[in-house]
This record gives sequence, structure tokens and C-alpha cells, in this order.
Amino acid sequence: MPPLALTTLQTLFDNAATALLPAVVPRESLTSANARLMTGQEVVGRFVGGPVAPLLIGVGAALPFAVDAAAYLIAAALVASLRTGAPPRPPAPSGGTLRREIAEGIRALWGDRALRGLCLSVALANVGMGALIAELVVVVKDWLGAGDFGYVAVTTGYGAGTVLGGLLVIGVPPARAKPRAWGKVVAAVGGRFRTLLVVGVVQTAVLVVFGTVRALWPAALALALFGCAGTVWNVLETTLVQQRAPEAMLGRISAAFRTVSIAGTPAGALLGGAAAVAWGPNSPALVAAVLLGAGAVVLTPLVRVGDGTSSRRGQIPHTTL
Repeated sequence: MPPLALTTLQTLFDNAATALLPAVVPRESLTSANARLMTGQEVVGRFVGGPVAPLLIGVGAALPFAVDAAAYLIAAALVASLRTGAPPRPPAPSGGTLRREIAEGIRALWGDRALRGLCLSVALANVGMGALIAELVVVVKDWLGAGDFGYVAVTTGYGAGTVLGGLLVIGVPPARAKPRAWGKVVAAVGGRFRTLLVVGVVQTAVLVVFGTVRALWPAALALALFGCAGTVWNVLETTLVQQRAPEAMLGRISAAFRTVSIAGTPAGALLGGAAAVAWGPNSPALVAAVLLGAGAVVLTPLVRVGDGTSSRRGQIPHTTL
């Protein structure tokens, strides 16, 4: 029961955080702000929390839970210290229900061609990620024959890559400022949708390397690059949702986006297991590559879509296309 409650509350927290951030920082600074948040979460969760947990367990079995509870209280206090106003929105119609608001979020998501395509792309990629994550131990230990050390090396490389990706994007300047290194890269590629397409292709390629080159260090480097590209993707994806969604609908659109895009992850885990049994222990990585490649293909028609805000900023769309 506690894991179910924690996961449910985490889902609510993540969605609320996505909707809250535009009220805390200027919209032109959202890319850098999202990068800072995601990088900080990765550093603390993987490189601080992971090593500290065994030390706490050595002192007392209950201590990690007490420290975790204290961390949640500190987080709640920090959130409570924020002073932001509610986004402008017209009065809610009488007889409104939670079901109706969920339906409005889904219709708004479907009605924006760019967000719809991005959501479908992420959904395909997450099926692949489910297959890869569920069978990563099998790929590393059974196919690479790398044992426990190899698994630690691969996952550490992935974590280091995610941090590097975040550091790269943190340097993105506000829209009106002179572009710095990463901003110049995005401009040279042709905008954020085109950058997402390039990132998806890179992730597909490194997964092919991971699933075909039977050596530990190339695999670790491949996952490090995969993690770096993944953070860039996550930052740009979240920022695009925040900037394109009408302010009054951001929470509902974000919730619909997350629900649709993550729903296939458990199915991906089953697919990865079935692939490993049928085609060998390296096949989950190749299955993931195919699905991420398909997600990149879905993005192809969107490369000419503007990166900016929706033309319906501040309005609540009631119809689809």
C-alpha cells in the first residue's frame, strides 16, 4: 500500500510541478529552468541518494525511511514558500465534473497538432524504454557477460550522460538574449522540433550499438550518450508543452500528455521479456531502437511547426482540428 500511495502522489506532484514552473520563471527561461530541475534531480537521486542509502542502512534499518520522510517535509515547506497567483481562466461552467475536465484536457491535447504528434512520439519511445529498462540486467549480464561490475558501469555511464545533457541545456539563454553554445546548436539545427528529431535519431543509433557491439565499454559509452540525448529530449519536450498549452489548460493538457505517453511502458516491459526469450538477450535493446526510431518518424511532419506558444494562448479550446 505505501508504494502505491507514494507513486500516486508522485504523479500528482510531477504534473503540478510542470504546471507551476511557468508561474515561477519567465516563459522564455523555461528551457534552462527545466534543465536545472532535471539535472538536480538526477544528481541528487543517483549520485547522492544512491551511495548514502547503504550508509544509512548500516546505522539503522529505519533511518533511511526517516531521512526520506524529512526530505518530503522539507520539499513541502519549500513549495509552500512560493508565492504565485493562479493562472487567468474564465469562470467554470455550472455542473463541471472531474470527468469533464479530463475530457477537456484530452481534447485540447488532440487539438494541437504539434503536441499531439509529440505525445504519440513519446508514447512509442516509452514502450521501447519499458522494454529496455525491464531487461537491462539481462542484456548486460547475459549478453555482454559483464556481471555486477558491468551493470554498475553501464548504469553509472547512463547517469553521467543524463547530467551532461542537462548541463548542456542549462546554458540555453532566454529567447531575446544572444544565443550561447547550445542555443546556437538549436538554431543551426532548425528549431526545437528538428532538434528533437535529431535527438531521437541519435538515441536510436546508440541503442543499435548497445544491442550489437558485444563489449562492455562501448556499451557503457553508448548508454552515456543515450542518457545525454534523453535529458535534452525531456527538457525540450516539457518546455514545448508548457509554452504551447494555454495557461488555463496547462495542468489538464500536461496530465493527458503524461497519461497517454507513459501508458505503454508496462506493455513495453512485457514486450522486452518476450523478445529476450524469443530472439536472445540483446533483442530488447534492438526492439527499443526500433520503437524510438518509429517515434522519430512520427516527429518528421512537425519539423516545420513553430517552436513558440500556441496561437490560442490564454484561451480554452473547445474543439479539435
